[in-house]
Amino acid sequence: MFATDLLAAYLQAKPGIGKVVDFDASHDKLYMFDFTSANAELTETLVADTDAFGKWIDKKLADNQCRYGMGGYMEHRTIYSRSTHFDTGNEPRRLHLGVDIWGAAGTFVYSPLPGTVHSFADNNNFGDYGPTIILQHKLEGLTLYSLYGHLSRESLMNLQPGQAVDANQQIGTFGNATENGNWPPHLHFQLMLDIGDAKGDYPGVGQYSQKAQYLQNIPDANLILAFSGINAAAV
Repeated sequence: MFATDLLAAYLQAKPGIGKVVDFDASHDKLYMFDFTSANAELTETLVADTDAFGKWIDKKLADNQCRYGMGGYMEHRTIYSRSTHFDTGNEPRRLHLGVDIWGAAGTFVYSPLPGTVHSFADNNNFGDYGPTIILQHKLEGLTLYSLYGHLSRESLMNLQPGQAVDANQQIGTFGNATENGNWPPHLHFQLMLDIGDAKGDYPGVGQYSQKAQYLQNIPDANLILAFSGINAAAV
């Protein structure tokens, strides 16, 4: 069974999931970004310039009166050519494994489920996550890990492994480009069933040839975001 199916079955039986970001579906709007090769606006020059890329993101949100921009789960992207961080082995990593929420630096980030701090790190490389938190959630019959990348450095202050976290508890804020891996401000939100020995880091972009394996371990994070009223499929 795919990881998404396992999580969907749990959520159907156990509703009442909290939020990841503040969102009011009665008036807040979402913009769905396309970061695939089909988007002719995404030139190599644009995505290589963090400031210009950020202004492009901001303009899309402003022109469409949207609070957040959404980035796709299992989307085959071209934007990772901006960093050698994703050029591993014979096949570069271009498959996006989580869901991105693009918005203003300083946007609050919450844990949607009760759990504990598993690990955290500042993955301080160009194109990397920057400050990252991984939480562990021990649910009935299911252990789930949630990852929050591109946070502010302040988000990592006073954290301890094993620290309890409540549902809807603020755990951090969106970082700016000087601290979040040199990206326009956004949250990379990802779920995993198993992370092995990983601490403070877990791949958020993988090789497309390994997609079937990723689907076994990485559920669609939109299932959790839907409880905040964020329905990317309806955008």
